[in-house]
Amino acid sequence: MPASTAKSLRVAVLADSDTRWKWGALTASRISPTEFTKPIESPETVDSDIRLDGFLLRGRATPTARQLAEVGIRADSLREVTAVEFLREMAKETYDVLVLALVGGGVQAMLHGLAHAWQGRTRRPVVVTGYVGVVYEKLADGLLLRHGADLVLANSRQDAERFRAVYEGVGADASSVTEVALPFLGGAPYEKKDPYTVVFAAQPSVPESRKDRTYLLDRLIQHARLRPEREVLLKLRSKPGEHTTHIEELPYQKLAQRQDLPANFRLVYGNMGEVLDDADLLVTVSSTAALESLHRRVPTVVLTDLGVREALGNHHFVGSGCLTSWDQLDAGHVPTPDAEWVARQGVAPDGSYATAFDEARRRITELLAAGELPPLSPYYNPVTAPGYLPGVLARHHLAPDGSPLPGAPAADKAAGPVRQIVRRAARGAYRHGVQRVAPVIRRMGEL
Repeated sequence: MPASTAKSLRVAVLADSDTRWKWGALTASRISPTEFTKPIESPETVDSDIRLDGFLLRGRATPTARQLAEVGIRADSLREVTAVEFLREMAKETYDVLVLALVGGGVQAMLHGLAHAWQGRTRRPVVVTGYVGVVYEKLADGLLLRHGADLVLANSRQDAERFRAVYEGVGADASSVTEVALPFLGGAPYEKKDPYTVVFAAQPSVPESRKDRTYLLDRLIQHARLRPEREVLLKLRSKPGEHTTHIEELPYQKLAQRQDLPANFRLVYGNMGEVLDDADLLVTVSSTAALESLHRRVPTVVLTDLGVREALGNHHFVGSGCLTSWDQLDAGHVPTPDAEWVARQGVAPDGSYATAFDEARRRITELLAAGELPPLSPYYNPVTAPGYLPGVLARHHLAPDGSPLPGAPAADKAAGPVRQIVRRAARGAYRHGVQRVAPVIRRMGEL
């Protein structure tokens, strides 16, 4: 039966972290053809006319149950898999759309693995990939690792132009680049609250050093003391021992334990959209939360205290009008965003967000109607990247032709309780090594 006449759309999402699961699941809902969709009341809504099967790629950032609950997205099924398990599932199951919400190397490995798994098939899913947030580093590397999907989503007009330029610059087909917007923008427009609430959106890996992270925490606490009439919130991405998209060696929670915190200062978790509901000012170094905040017209600050540097990612906000220091904030300054810059970032406070995904929906509708699609053909192949591609694939236990390597880990049966305990213990040991042992070794090496 053609997909366009089915009663429901079958969509699979493969994600490797909590933030990418959120991006992938919401993207699946936003880009689904209109005959399967209903108005989306909130960013966390996934349509009832879509059959959504979630797959979590087993690894260091596989989300915990708490992280999944915090994301708040409900799937019809959700399970943890190895890369080889997932490819075996795709070889026997028939989906209409597949969203790859992974790091670049993971996307590239799955594209080659899927090309091998789907050999000889007359039908295959429409394959979609993209980025979970602001693209401020490894532009060419990340983009070329994503090449080969039917749609490579760009979250803004600026990104779409940059993506096409990279593909065309190496002689790769750029027709897959499709302009959309971040799928989790939404929420009520800003209204001033009482008490006035300042939210600092922390990032797991920006900045990295203890000195810089301690500085930011000290300034946030200082602001709370200077403005006792304000509520000052430190919004955290994960709890100690958990991992998200990036590794966090020095969690702010642990740094805060050594501080005498004022009464109007709190550490908070939860969905960023819900935290922004009560925010009067969003402060960050370079978090994608700044775009969520700007979308809702919440006053937004991107800090310059540690410099405007590519390593921090805040260089992306040059021209935004949001670059400000803690000294300026303490003195009462609130920046005004540049409207033209905001429009180029896929942020739509003018109400045009509802149409941001129309082009993606149109293209997917056409591909589904076409029936048979051509084989996946990534730019990287044994001819264009013979010294690079095999290593990318081997990290996911795949041979250069996309087939599983001998001895590749794949469980044909659900993991039993003993295996689950061992797996959790191994992850805990890894996270302990990242957050406790590695920093100590690094400091010893600096002596």
